[in-house]
Amino acid sequence: MSRAASVAERIYQQLKDDIFDFQLLPGDRFSESEIATRMNASRTPVREALYRLERDGYVQVHFRSGWQVRPFDFRYFENLYEVRTLLETDAVRFLAAQNDRGARLAELTSVWCVAAGERLSASDDVARLDEDFHFALVSARGNQEMAAIHRDVCERLRIIRRLDFTQPDRIGVTYDEHAHILRLILAGDAVRANVALSAHIELSKNTVRTITLHRIQQAKQLYNLNIRINDG
Repeated sequence: MSRAASVAERIYQQLKDDIFDFQLLPGDRFSESEIATRMNASRTPVREALYRLERDGYVQVHFRSGWQVRPFDFRYFENLYEVRTLLETDAVRFLAAQNDRGARLAELTSVWCVAAGERLSASDDVARLDEDFHFALVSARGNQEMAAIHRDVCERLRIIRRLDFTQPDRIGVTYDEHAHILRLILAGDAVRANVALSAHIELSKNTVRTITLHRIQQAKQLYNLNIRINDG
């Protein structure tokens, strides 16, 4: 990778993280020169990173007023949840019918089917584990094209799903629900497993319907507080 490409990649990843961590909020506006100053870079790699973020659906350009973090389009997120549900319920039906489902799900079982004292408690850690759970569920089906589509959908949903774990009670609920889904799959009960999985996804999807900029601002403040505590 050339130096220019490396700088553009660094800026892309940093801006993407800022969006996911609510350092840049939906609707926030900024200029290329502001980002270039902040990142200590020239405008060329900044522009390259921003156009890549635009292609990915995270920002949009206004040619007379600079760039903007894309405001939430709730219908867009609900459509993504529908695709995600179709892919994951298909994976559950397939896995529940396999004789080697125990081996396919062994790693997930070791993470989620644990005693309360073995559970993680940090929201960021559980958010990553939650995402990995759903990735692994579809990946275990063995169709890598479906897994790639699913990963792309989940990547686009990440900003919404992270808000779910700013609520302390969601951590314990997530462990309970994932363990329940896995046990049903291991028992070969695809119907009940998919009922549980669909309800689990619907609960996360409801965040899209109730989210407000005020809640995002609160999430940003909580994130900043956690950073200060961890740094301290």
